[in-house]
Amino acid sequence: MRKILAVLLAGALLAGFSAGAAEMAPDVLVKNTSQDVLAIVKQDKDIQSGNTKKVLDLVEAKVLPHFDFNRMAMLAVGRHWPKATPAQQQALTNEFRTLLVRTYSNSLSSYRDQTVDYRPLKLQPADTDVTVKTVINQPGGQPIPIEYSLEKTANGWKVYDVAVDSVSLVTNYRTSFSSEIQSKGLDGLIKTLADKNHREANGNEKAAPAKKK
Repeated sequence: MRKILAVLLAGALLAGFSAGAAEMAPDVLVKNTSQDVLAIVKQDKDIQSGNTKKVLDLVEAKVLPHFDFNRMAMLAVGRHWPKATPAQQQALTNEFRTLLVRTYSNSLSSYRDQTVDYRPLKLQPADTDVTVKTVINQPGGQPIPIEYSLEKTANGWKVYDVAVDSVSLVTNYRTSFSSEIQSKGLDGLIKTLADKNHREANGNEKAAPAKKK
């Protein structure tokens, strides 16, 4: 349970990426944006109370441009990815993206007094794949080490994995995805993800407080 919570927190830390962040060094990017998002969440009562639309808008605007969801989906599906048709690959990427966005969004309201320590990064000019190491400190809890894997692309640094206590997010999904594919096939996995995302969306809509007329 602790690892699952930590994964959610890890995703939330990256929710503050700005449009100009692509030009930053990866460690500066993580540090600046995590500090920004923690400050925003602590001050925003709507996010703390679970305003679904506001949280999703925040994630859609600031997370998506800086995550490589196609690579994440490819890594999560693993050896089955080459067997998928282009249409299946696109569907898997879309559903996996929606799954992660909602996971990250749901975690934002859990922030209160966490702080983050950042480990030095020795970045060489030729580096195109790096790991940025951080530690989340929780009041009354054990520190949680979180590592962000980023790749330098033509469009700047992109996050393609998050590891918590040395447990990779995409590897963790790979186990369940592989089991699903073996029993139901690639289309079965796509349907499972789509159904889950649909239930999550409907659940959030029902849980949202009604607006006053």
